[in-house]
Amino acid sequence: MTERPYFVKQRRKFIQGMATAGGALVLGELATGCASTGLVAPMRRSLIRVQGEVINLDISETRLMVAGKAAIATTINGGIPGPELRLKEGENVTIRVHNSMSVDTSLHWHGVLLPTKMDGVPGLSFEGIKPGETYEYKFPLIHNGTYWYHSHSGFQEQTGTYGSIVVEPKEPEPHQYQRDYTLVLADWTYDNPHKILANLKKYGGYYNFQRRTLENLGEETKKMGFWKALGDRATWARMRMDSTDIADITGANFTYLVNGLSPTENWLGKFSPGETIRLRFINAGAATSFDVRIPGMNMVVIQADGMNVEPVEIHEFRLANAETIDVLITPKKAAYTIFAEAMDRSGFARATIGTQNGAAAPIPARRRRALLTMRDMGMDMKGDMSGMDMKGNDSSEPQKKHNMSGMDMKGMPLPKMRAKKTSPSVATKHTTCDSQSKKVARHKKGHHGAGNSMVAQISQSRTRDPGLGLRDAPWKVLTYSDLRSTRKAPTLKEPTREVELHLTGNMERYMWSFNGKQFDKHTPPIRLKLGERVRFILINDTMMAHPIHIHGMFFELEIGGCALNPLKHTVNVQPAARETFVVEPGEIGLWAFHCHILYHMDAGMFRVIEVVA
Repeated sequence: MTERPYFVKQRRKFIQGMATAGGALVLGELATGCASTGLVAPMRRSLIRVQGEVINLDISETRLMVAGKAAIATTINGGIPGPELRLKEGENVTIRVHNSMSVDTSLHWHGVLLPTKMDGVPGLSFEGIKPGETYEYKFPLIHNGTYWYHSHSGFQEQTGTYGSIVVEPKEPEPHQYQRDYTLVLADWTYDNPHKILANLKKYGGYYNFQRRTLENLGEETKKMGFWKALGDRATWARMRMDSTDIADITGANFTYLVNGLSPTENWLGKFSPGETIRLRFINAGAATSFDVRIPGMNMVVIQADGMNVEPVEIHEFRLANAETIDVLITPKKAAYTIFAEAMDRSGFARATIGTQNGAAAPIPARRRRALLTMRDMGMDMKGDMSGMDMKGNDSSEPQKKHNMSGMDMKGMPLPKMRAKKTSPSVATKHTTCDSQSKKVARHKKGHHGAGNSMVAQISQSRTRDPGLGLRDAPWKVLTYSDLRSTRKAPTLKEPTREVELHLTGNMERYMWSFNGKQFDKHTPPIRLKLGERVRFILINDTMMAHPIHIHGMFFELEIGGCALNPLKHTVNVQPAARETFVVEPGEIGLWAFHCHILYHMDAGMFRVIEVVA
């Protein structure tokens, strides 16, 4: 195989371009001062929708207001987010992307199955879009659903180059609704992303202002007792690790947005009483997972990552980077708050569903950030699982019975279409197809070198675990184990081989990798044959969750649902988790495989999958 430039070459070109452009993309105070001397575009109050078989997009540097402050962003057609692409299944689309910037750019169509040359990853599928040039993406729309698009060049995704995609089905929708809204969640920074990465390399906890101190020892004493609280702190100190290390970048730096609007700007979606509304949630955040709920309202999940699932009733869900979730709601009151809380509780995005302009509802108080546990570290305390504290933190058991007494349940109706209850007995009819979701693994010898600072001694599937900070929620929180595909898999044939990858990292050096190896141009690709069934085993040896995304194909996430395992393109792998999925590649070419936390990908958690005939 001839040497290919891959991802690193494009990243270096982007950095060089920033330097030669005279700092045109430098953000923060410098950008704010520059932006205030010229025309500053206001943020749009609603998404701009474009449709048709030929669409024109322009990527440029734009002075605009973000959360009431002037800044320079890399925008698509002048706004954040870019326009929503409303496409139709079965049609062929041509998207002409013009680069009005002084550096290379690109667009990747996240979750959309298409030929590799149209995937939009510089160095893999093409060389990128040069300044002043126009690139034509042409591909057939062979499936429907909610997806999104974003730049795969440098940090442009962080600085505003993203938008939503809705591919409408050619067959009638399985659900009835009267309104259809897309909510694109994102994290915005006024700082140069390269400066942020440099700060993280100097100190991994640079943006963490929620660490354990003498001041908050009293709160922990109330919960666990003085000596237990003190002992827990001492244990973490001996390991030289931080139990509050949940997110690399926090609300101390980020402003959280819904459709480009901050919480004070409050995006509004209007409805009439009695209507059922479809809400399409997309996490376009560069580094933030969001916990989404609508106080006083239940939601019915009908789609995940663009694929239909059996309806399931919930009250909250975690949306990891790059994932999408579609829900139905039927409001009864005049206004409801859509509350998207950052996983580390350092901030939130907010929107409103209301019957009239200016509608608003109370904003719930932010919850206290949780603490990582020895279980999240994958510690084998007594040499077997019997020694682990399983209470409220067990991925091998269903979520505990929900105590609804602490929640106002009034006005929480079901949509007209009743939600089906997920059957826990689906997997019991099979003998081997659910074995992966039950497997408990011990780490083999080896620590993956200097690129990794810890290993998970014990790992297992955590698809039944709602996640850190949600395990004690007094209401129903969605987990992967709740998802069942509406279409049975054509085969339950066992994969012919397995590919095991450990998610590895060194937080002190801010190094991220697979199997301890940071990606570079010499990293060999993972080769798959067209149409073969391959099981990927992902073991998270770090103390942070990683949303892992695969380009060019969907995978069957092994949750114990067997023929009804959900199809996804992104899986959030929790600390000490062992998650597995099966793929059958359907398109020859080079495909990206990476963590969708942008800073983790840039720091090395990236691989190439090569599909051959």
